[in-house]
Amino acid sequence: MVMKVAVIGAGPSGLTSIKACLDEGLEPTCFESSYAIGGLWKYKEEPEPGRANIYQSVIINSSKEMAAYSDFPPPAELPNNMHHSEVLQYLHLYAQAFNLLPHIHFKTTVVSVSQSPDFAAKGEWEVKTEARDGQRETRVFDAVMVCVGHYNKPHLPLQDFPGIQSFEGRYIHSWEYHNAEGLQGKRVVVIGIGNSGGDIAVDASRVAEKVYLSTRSGAWVFSRVGKGGLPSDLVISRMDLMLHKLFPTWMNKNMEKRLNESLDHKLYGLKPKHSFFAQIPVVNDELPSRIISGRVKIKPNVKEFCGSSVVFVDGSIIDKVDVVVFATGYNYSFPFLPPALQSKSGYRLRLYKHVFPPGLTRPTLAVVGFIHGFGAVNPLAEMQARLATRVFKGIVALPSKETMLEETEKDTETMHQMFACSDRTPICVNYIPYQDSLAELVGVRPNILWLFLKDPRLALQVFMGPFTSYQYRLTGPGQWAGARQAILTQWERVFQPFRTRVVAEPESRPSPTLKIMTVFFSSALLCVFLYKKQ
Repeated sequence: MVMKVAVIGAGPSGLTSIKACLDEGLEPTCFESSYAIGGLWKYKEEPEPGRANIYQSVIINSSKEMAAYSDFPPPAELPNNMHHSEVLQYLHLYAQAFNLLPHIHFKTTVVSVSQSPDFAAKGEWEVKTEARDGQRETRVFDAVMVCVGHYNKPHLPLQDFPGIQSFEGRYIHSWEYHNAEGLQGKRVVVIGIGNSGGDIAVDASRVAEKVYLSTRSGAWVFSRVGKGGLPSDLVISRMDLMLHKLFPTWMNKNMEKRLNESLDHKLYGLKPKHSFFAQIPVVNDELPSRIISGRVKIKPNVKEFCGSSVVFVDGSIIDKVDVVVFATGYNYSFPFLPPALQSKSGYRLRLYKHVFPPGLTRPTLAVVGFIHGFGAVNPLAEMQARLATRVFKGIVALPSKETMLEETEKDTETMHQMFACSDRTPICVNYIPYQDSLAELVGVRPNILWLFLKDPRLALQVFMGPFTSYQYRLTGPGQWAGARQAILTQWERVFQPFRTRVVAEPESRPSPTLKIMTVFFSSALLCVFLYKKQ
């Protein structure tokens, strides 16, 4: 009998969960509260309570190859760092290619998920839904995949800002921000220097009289544009991981040195207390230029509001402030889940491998996409979904409850030692090792040493980078015949969007791909040798 699986949410995590179910011969039914797929990436003119929202200028931080699903390379003509409309286009192409849309029930909100009376025997769940017309329905499923993300409940800590209730201007959360319309000639204060805070400060500074960006702790600012004008995240590789393991302090200092060579973070008032790899950086290409031109001014934390004035902790005051934008992050929320499944380990949900509640007698519920790391979320969510469906089928067995609890607490402790976690940033995983750990369970982790013996050309790409998810389709369950070619042609898809004006080159000049391989080749043998020792 085919297992029936409820998938909650049709964003990037929900779509790949539907596909993972289909790949394993399961029967998915996806419930999406809005009228369209895309989740966060579906721009809305008016934000809807309980749903993620983005502003018009949003550009994805990860480049397209790094954010791609493992068996669906993005079209070569798409830009490397896509506008949100192009991310949505990619998601639509993915849904169409694998015929995912027929499995989605739109305008249907999940009200509650509860264990069936005979859960201990069957592991079934009762899922109660509500349509837009108010009609409710309860269905029974063999398993549930929760894919609602964590950008749907704005965190607005007004209690931390004395005088805000009598502030004479207007204040909003970044969740409500669309564009700079209405900010012409205004004085704007943006509180919070995460990615949203940086983006909004830059966007508003184009029309505002002045923008003040307030930060309590500072941030490392990282550009999407890397060496040679290529996407900066393409440096993420297995070789880079190996060097980081061998020389962690040097790698961190080297990264900070490189960032400060192009932007002195101390001079600009941006330097944080944490090291670079302790927290996901602010990805912003324009903030330095807005600061150097005086359009954005960095300020410390806000102490209080007095009428239309904003007082900062250093005693400085900005008068006649018109608008305050709180870019203060989000609280994660799963109101439809039983409280017993929402216990915490540190700041995060207590989930084994960040996926499975360890207290269930039957492992038939998985949380997919509630994850962060130094890289794109899509590949992380996809690997979680691939593992979850095989656990549902009984192909992969999870450890005992005691072992899962112990490992979860140990993972949390390690995570807090490595990263600056908090209520706003509850999770950050070591990007490649985390995916490898899941891939090992699924049976799709690539054997690098074997690849070097069998297919050296492919092995160099897999080892030296960039670290793209196609390598998890080279072998094992879900193997894709096009994976090798996708890896060998990934640089061509990176270069293609730049070829809008072809510049003639001397025939003797090596191709970009050859230059890249030449740069790395001198260190390849050393890296392979060191890799063998690990």
